[in-house]
Amino acid sequence: MESAGGTPAAVRRWGNGMESRRHIGFVARTRAHGTSADSAVASPSAEKYTSVPRDVAIDFARFICLALVVVGHCMMMSPVLNPDGTVTTENTLALQPWFVPVIWIVMVMPLFFVMGGVTGLQSWRRLRARGGTGIEFAQLRLLRLIRPATALLTCMFLGLWAARLLGVDQQVIQLMASGAGMPLWFLAAYLTAQLAVPVLARLHDRAPWLTLGALVAAVIAVDCFRGAFPTLAFINLVFVWCAVQQLGFLLADGAADRLSRTQLVAVVAGSNLVLGVVTGLDLYTGNMLVNLNPPNLCLFLLGISQAATLQLLRPGMEWLMSVQWIQAMVSVSGRRAMTIYLWHLPLLVALSGVLLLTDFPKPAATTAGWWWARPLVLIAVIGLLIPVLAVFGRLEDRPIAGPHSRRRPGAAVVTAVVVVFVPVVDAALNGLTLGLLGGGAVCFALAVLLLGRVPARA
Repeated sequence: MESAGGTPAAVRRWGNGMESRRHIGFVARTRAHGTSADSAVASPSAEKYTSVPRDVAIDFARFICLALVVVGHCMMMSPVLNPDGTVTTENTLALQPWFVPVIWIVMVMPLFFVMGGVTGLQSWRRLRARGGTGIEFAQLRLLRLIRPATALLTCMFLGLWAARLLGVDQQVIQLMASGAGMPLWFLAAYLTAQLAVPVLARLHDRAPWLTLGALVAAVIAVDCFRGAFPTLAFINLVFVWCAVQQLGFLLADGAADRLSRTQLVAVVAGSNLVLGVVTGLDLYTGNMLVNLNPPNLCLFLLGISQAATLQLLRPGMEWLMSVQWIQAMVSVSGRRAMTIYLWHLPLLVALSGVLLLTDFPKPAATTAGWWWARPLVLIAVIGLLIPVLAVFGRLEDRPIAGPHSRRRPGAAVVTAVVVVFVPVVDAALNGLTLGLLGGGAVCFALAVLLLGRVPARA
């Protein structure tokens, strides 16, 4: 697609993105020297900053990551009905010896947090330039994430309770609850990192590399003591993902723009080399699925590699996003990304549970029939997602209050944070049960009521 002057549209967007990132840094330096929010809004440069265009490369990368997660889960999940009548689950894909090196490539969770750092920092600075506060930012982020989750927890609780009343074995119900609740760990970690954006952004504006170094040092310290105190390892749900998010802050400020393609390739090679050394010395396992829960230094090293790769592939992704049908597909999925992420695994678990209770042919895991059935499973999950998106997708839309509405009290937002994290932390440490599903649904619904609607300016 060419402009009137012959410049490709993707290149113009790329230039605009670099200019916007340079301007973000200027706004940060201005505020650091004491410029008020009101004067920032009043200046022409602040107006330009508050209208920064969307980063289409981030949108495209998020779409690819979400697709990989859905496809990966459809290939991993394998419920097994044992001869004694018990039911277990098997991660068939992870048991394949060839999968360990592949997971280094397709483990995209660090990239989610890198992109969350880019968009989170930009959103916070836009809100702050309009006179917004950290409380308003927390309100925005909480509502965007927990409104879809409230609907999911409620439906899961009602569905599994109905299955129990119909006589489904308790073990099957517990298995479905724990399997379907796996995405909630991501929700907890992502919420924690996003709620910390205002504080971490302030530290980043003053000393970006010192802030990142302190977080990485905390990650290593926790890893050193996790053998003696296993529960301590869960603290890295905060330190690891906040450190990876800081990489997104650096990208948002244009740090990678100053690196040549050769230097970016060197960053990718270097981070993977360090990752190979620490796993080769048995300081960490080479299986990134094991390193994921709870996370450790390996996920941060993987995040460095993925952040540099994102920068390397940015021109190609921007060119692809100039194709109209790709742009439309990415746009639709992007507006409903959290609903897709939260619901795809519960739908897959429900589908597997129904198949276990019927005489439908169920080929044994790792057989040719099982592998050939994976595309059919993926198609079935997508088919189930379509009506779910039609019914619950709108919960991701921002509930806007009237222009003269009063802000929510800070105490209400803080209380909502506590109410949300009580069941989430319990589920992360002890596993998800039917009772916790019901309690979590009530807590999330209460948090939504406490948060109310977003002020119009946000």
